[in-house]
Amino acid sequence: MEHRTLAELNSYLDHVRASPTDSGRIEVIVRRPGVDQREVLIEAELSLTDGVVGDTWSARGNSRTRDGGPNPEAQITVMNARAAGVVAIDPERRPLAGDQLYVDLDLSLNNLPPGSRLAVGSAVIEITETPHTGCAKFVSRFGVDAQRWVNSSEGRGLRLRGANARVVQPGTVRVGDAARKLPHGYNPGSHPKSA
Repeated sequence: MEHRTLAELNSYLDHVRASPTDSGRIEVIVRRPGVDQREVLIEAELSLTDGVVGDTWSARGNSRTRDGGPNPEAQITVMNARAAGVVAIDPERRPLAGDQLYVDLDLSLNNLPPGSRLAVGSAVIEITETPHTGCAKFVSRFGVDAQRWVNSSEGRGLRLRGANARVVQPGTVRVGDAARKLPHGYNPGSHPKSA
């Protein structure tokens, strides 16, 4: 598979920056039932304990947590669908990035600082402080320049590699649902409307 060069990737920055800031759309939902396995879903249940129900997040260990268990701050990963499309080239390859939700929404630090909440379908997720960076698998699938692109200072500011999140209100999310930025201090006691 051919990979884009850094110059080619940079030529798409304005396309990614043009993502909606307040209300976008869920483009792709992915569940990872096993190592290197991907299930592209039409809908998924988001749970307070499991993240995406049926995903292996809760079974995966993490060397950065005190007990070696899954990191609750990285329960769900969200990637900008435009950025994913740029590195993947073929839209069918976007799920290889390993994220669960691909949204047409501005995920930048300026637009969604840690603690920001998003309504995705009938669920609510909260963006966490933990940075999301590309790994060796990301490089093997999309190339070294894609890794440089997402981890550049601009790439980190735009969160081109995506954002880590946790579920704060369980619910159902479907492809085509809105991904809406919620007001600061939103209390998940009321259910946001699904689009």
